[in-house]
Amino acid sequence: MNDNPNRKEEESPAPAAGAPKPAPAGRSASGTDSGQSRPVPAGRSASGTDSGQSRPVPAGKPQARRRTGGPVTFGRVYITCSFNNTIITITDEKGGAISWSTAGSNGFRGTKKGTPFAAQITASKAAAKAVEYGMRQAMVFVSGPGPGRETAVRAVAASGIHVVSIKDVTPIPHNGCRPPKARRV
Repeated sequence: MNDNPNRKEEESPAPAAGAPKPAPAGRSASGTDSGQSRPVPAGRSASGTDSGQSRPVPAGKPQARRRTGGPVTFGRVYITCSFNNTIITITDEKGGAISWSTAGSNGFRGTKKGTPFAAQITASKAAAKAVEYGMRQAMVFVSGPGPGRETAVRAVAASGIHVVSIKDVTPIPHNGCRPPKARRV
């Protein structure tokens, strides 16, 4: 007996002698899941739509939200350069992210993520997305001691965004935490 009230039992006639056995429910003859006899949540029909509505059920990975509204002509570019990676985030004036890019997301792996070339490619890809949204001018905020600081700023300027100001916002401790021990190479 089936405990699920939304699922109907399928009745089939008895197979003839010598005929192959039918595959279990939810599986094809090859043994793979056909996905047709999954339990249906309450309030939904077997076709995958809400009862009374024509909106399909999202399947798989959720879709990313797209920006709505008019073009953003002025914004901020945050460049975070560490010795191991470069992260670029471009926002509007209120701080809402328009585009972002990292050295790792552009195909650089390991020690190559911290290079000036990786910072240049990362900044140009993030800036190209922002230019698509209509960005023309931006203030640049640079943080971190990484080797790609200057090349990232140059790449943003070369992509068509007019750099209004450049500000270094690297956090400097006023005798805070003890630094790591010096490397002996």
